[in-house]
Amino acid sequence: MIIMSSWSPELGLKVYGLAASALIGALLFLILLIRLFTYFTLGVCKSQKKMNGKVVIVTGANSGIGKETAMDMARRGARVIMACRNLESGSKVRSQIILETKNPNVILMKLDLSNLNSVREFAAEVNQSEKRLDVLIHNAGMANTFSKQTTMDGLEITMATNQYGPFLLTHLLIDLLKKTAPSRIVIVASELYRFAKLNLDNPNPVNTLPAYLYYVSKYANIMFTLELARRLKGTGVTANCIHPGMIDSGIWRNVPFPLNLPLKLIVKGFFKSPKEGAQTTIYCAVSEEVEGISGKYFLDCKENGLSEGIQDMAKNKKYWEICEELVHLKATDPKI
Repeated sequence: MIIMSSWSPELGLKVYGLAASALIGALLFLILLIRLFTYFTLGVCKSQKKMNGKVVIVTGANSGIGKETAMDMARRGARVIMACRNLESGSKVRSQIILETKNPNVILMKLDLSNLNSVREFAAEVNQSEKRLDVLIHNAGMANTFSKQTTMDGLEITMATNQYGPFLLTHLLIDLLKKTAPSRIVIVASELYRFAKLNLDNPNPVNTLPAYLYYVSKYANIMFTLELARRLKGTGVTANCIHPGMIDSGIWRNVPFPLNLPLKLIVKGFFKSPKEGAQTTIYCAVSEEVEGISGKYFLDCKENGLSEGIQDMAKNKKYWEICEELVHLKATDPKI
């Protein structure tokens, strides 16, 4: 007896279509669940504190979480100094901030953190024009993927932008911060530091894969913060670092094709918006809950633990001394 199968190519296509639809639906549902989880676990700065009469510097304020941070500071009434490498885009954002916040006291200044001369010129201008500095927010950052670049100062460009420029800038503005105390320094680090180590024998790794150096620079940021807080104890100036979360921002623009295609899907599906990502920075800059707290690491507007290795204060002190040499700190420069 022969049993005729009812299977046909048309039926096969329908089955495959239903299976594909079910898979896509399941993926979309998973993305929705993750987005909902992210939304409900987001840290939000609830402080209503006004910043009238206060001066805030935000580096990299022309995009991403820097832009949202500057917007929030302006909305609170602060005099906001947007420290940007790209003045063209910075000018457009400055106009937008003034329009939306009705605060005309937003200043745009040139700062290229990868260039030590630019850092010195920026600091000199701030010290000359400003009588106070209440909050210094080290937000600017870059992340190369494969292209190795060395600055005119001989520094690897990712480390220069993310660590050595901010290190020098902090020194050059420290007297103004002390004069204005209580004042705050906020350094944008990242949980990605957990995937890196910093080699004190090779602090300027010009031949290392740039993508990995972003992680290293964030490790360096935290070492810098811990030692900075120790040195500033008793001055009225606090220093804390934060993890903003994984952000849908311009920092991913350096990822080349075709790696950028799946990354875009991940970024759009799972990462925080710049406004969401700015919340912990804002929290550490203004919240009454953080007053007097220094040398801590924050995530989603809450203090978070650090790995044991990065809290080696002897190593952090040694790295500080190495940084002083790499940025060519002068005898006449302010000391911390």
